[in-house]
Amino acid sequence: MGKIYISGTSGFVGTNLLQYLILNGLDAEGVNLRKQLSPAIFPNANNATIVHLAGKAHDLKNSASYQEYVDVNFELTKQLFDLFLTSEASKFIFISSVKAVTDQVEGPLTEDHTSHPVTDYGKSKLMAEKYIMAQILPPGKSYYILRPCMIHGPGNKGNLNLLYKLVSKGLPYPLAAFDNRRSFLSIENLNFVIMQIAVRPFFPTGIYNVADDEALSTNEVVKLIAQVSGGKARLWKIKPYLINWLAKLGNLMHLPLTTERLEKLTENYVVSNFKLIKALNVKLPVNAKDGLVKTIKSFR
Repeated sequence: MGKIYISGTSGFVGTNLLQYLILNGLDAEGVNLRKQLSPAIFPNANNATIVHLAGKAHDLKNSASYQEYVDVNFELTKQLFDLFLTSEASKFIFISSVKAVTDQVEGPLTEDHTSHPVTDYGKSKLMAEKYIMAQILPPGKSYYILRPCMIHGPGNKGNLNLLYKLVSKGLPYPLAAFDNRRSFLSIENLNFVIMQIAVRPFFPTGIYNVADDEALSTNEVVKLIAQVSGGKARLWKIKPYLINWLAKLGNLMHLPLTTERLEKLTENYVVSNFKLIKALNVKLPVNAKDGLVKTIKSFR
């Protein structure tokens, strides 16, 4: 195999991936897409793997325009994939998102699910996916569209961090009445998957959901946080209609609990990784609970 080029190494996933690949003895380096895109950004492209991570993440404040998402998540991907097609690189790994498929799902989400994204973020990711799949691949080339669910790991800031701040202070978790299950993805597992695709001589081209093996409820995550923090989980089962009213109030008054945060904390979003595990033919290195415990400990 050749060199591994990674876009987006300034972000959480890219920083972790680059370090992981180097520690595993692979020849990997970041590429700067802010410069003019040309074959020169891949100086040693023979049999190389291009991992495209750079993109515009979902904006919780909803301040970004649709065109901003299109410019970064679609146009930039299109330009980079076009470079790949004419280069000597052999593999292109695009990090998309489960949000390119749907924001709400009933039952485990599989790769066969019909895509109908709701957010501008999801729509722009789906546009990029469709472009990649529509191109004719020259001999010896392959692409991989990875759809990770909620990625977490040491150093990551997000809803898990907010949940930790609440529970570790001994404050009650007021959303225990919502009975949900959702999938998570440890950064270690994502790194492992990308490395396996890059190093194996043959890996089937296509779309793969990426998630830890086990889905957990938010109540289970709260208990894990309390356990790691040395405290006791205080689960309050307040009537959901009251919580929904408070979340709407949070939208107006810019409080920590908004309707979007409430949905992320309480939604059912189980992602099937069956296709990926079958292709890998090995277990993921980190189970869901151990990965979450590692992330939780990092918040301290």
